[in-house]
Amino acid sequence: MATKTLYIVVAVIIIAIVAAVAVYYSMPKAPQQLTSTTQAPSTTQAPPTTQTTSTSTTQTTAVQQCPQLVILTRHPTAILNVTRTLFLNSDVAKKYGIKDLVFKNPPASQWEALIKQGGIDVAWGGGPTTFNVLYQDGFLLPLQGDEVKAALAQVPDTIAGMPLKLKGPDGQVYWVAWAISSFGITANLDFLNKTGLPIPHDWSDLASFTYGKALLQGYPATSIGDISKSTSSLRMAEIILQAYGWDNGWRIITLTAANGKVWGTSEDARDAIIRGDAGAGWTIDFYGYIAQLQNPHTRYIIPPNTTVNGDPIAVVNSTRCRQAAEAFVAWVITDGQRMVFDPSINRLPVNPNAFNTPEGQRRPDLKAVYQQLLNMKAMNFDDRLAMSYEQAITYYFVATIVQEQGDLQNAWKAILQAYYNGKIDKATAEKLAAQLGAPLEFTMPNGTKFVFTQQFAQSINSRIKNDATFRDQMIAIWRDAARQKYLSIISQVSG
Repeated sequence: MATKTLYIVVAVIIIAIVAAVAVYYSMPKAPQQLTSTTQAPSTTQAPPTTQTTSTSTTQTTAVQQCPQLVILTRHPTAILNVTRTLFLNSDVAKKYGIKDLVFKNPPASQWEALIKQGGIDVAWGGGPTTFNVLYQDGFLLPLQGDEVKAALAQVPDTIAGMPLKLKGPDGQVYWVAWAISSFGITANLDFLNKTGLPIPHDWSDLASFTYGKALLQGYPATSIGDISKSTSSLRMAEIILQAYGWDNGWRIITLTAANGKVWGTSEDARDAIIRGDAGAGWTIDFYGYIAQLQNPHTRYIIPPNTTVNGDPIAVVNSTRCRQAAEAFVAWVITDGQRMVFDPSINRLPVNPNAFNTPEGQRRPDLKAVYQQLLNMKAMNFDDRLAMSYEQAITYYFVATIVQEQGDLQNAWKAILQAYYNGKIDKATAEKLAAQLGAPLEFTMPNGTKFVFTQQFAQSINSRIKNDATFRDQMIAIWRDAARQKYLSIISQVSG
């Protein structure tokens, strides 16, 4: 009897356990939490989210969703408008949930401060020196996602001996070119015919006494951009300094400015040539191509002393949308390459596959230029050297040429008039011209005298960049010294 009772108790216990288990598994479960790799949201843009896609093997992949990308750029409006339209309609934008591209276009000197503030995802355009400085100062992230690595493989490492990618010691790519640029001269043939000026073939032609004749006739012949506001104009100033040497380079830069006008932007300088307000000036290649399309009486000329480079794009370290930012870079150097063939843009693609697209096949003119650059041997331009004095020469140019252009031009006119009127001989005129364009001698507040040599520029470059008070002080010192020199030359010639 006791045994029977025991069996009954055990049976009841088993039934209770089974019932409890059944109840537990019939209860609704809380949703499983996915581990997110998304970073904290930016204070200046909507927080990125993630979406998941399941496969038959139950594997999930997180795709970062970013409503917008914020891009620092030096590009003109035409490029930005075409990019926004094409990209926002692309599968890439849909995949990453990108609804808008926000472009910010401050001078390159302000980029690092803006990246430090946060909310910037991509830097795009402005030349390799600008991006090399960003890399050197730790603001660029390596391009390491699978999508962007596959896109990088389609871009050559070099063209005409110049790099199209920046690779760090770790072997990773930190910027990649999206377009190829050459630097040269655009000339208005009607202006040259009207004033009797020859077509320029070299940078020094724009600084010549011959081009000064037009200035005396009331036709300022040259047109260049302010190098503090135009990275392409800055690159051309750097090319001239390296091609001709420091002292002769400054003579060419200074007299080129004296022969015409320095404009606020390189676009304004180009437009003056297109209109016929100037005869010739410094332009990046695609500005020359645009000029030729808008005015068939213009011509883009590649001087013998010039270089070719890739115009970079990179992801910056303040991004909160790294996956989406890399996807944008990948798109720009693959499917987005067709934008360069738009008549309002006219740039050379960095990806040779772009010429196989319908848009590329309609631009045999650009393909011919691309082939020319493949066989071209560019000058041996030293980016590190340019970086070592870039900030110093920028503000020296502002002080001595932009802010003192009136006195500079009056001094040059005085030399030209004295020469062409027979008051001074050629040797004297050339000596005065060399004096006018020579690097300044100036006095610091403590009474120490200096000359603006390459070594001096290198010695103050970092301080000019980082110390606004010192920068303003140097601009004032250089401006006053330049004015005194220009007025002294006028007095020498007039006396």
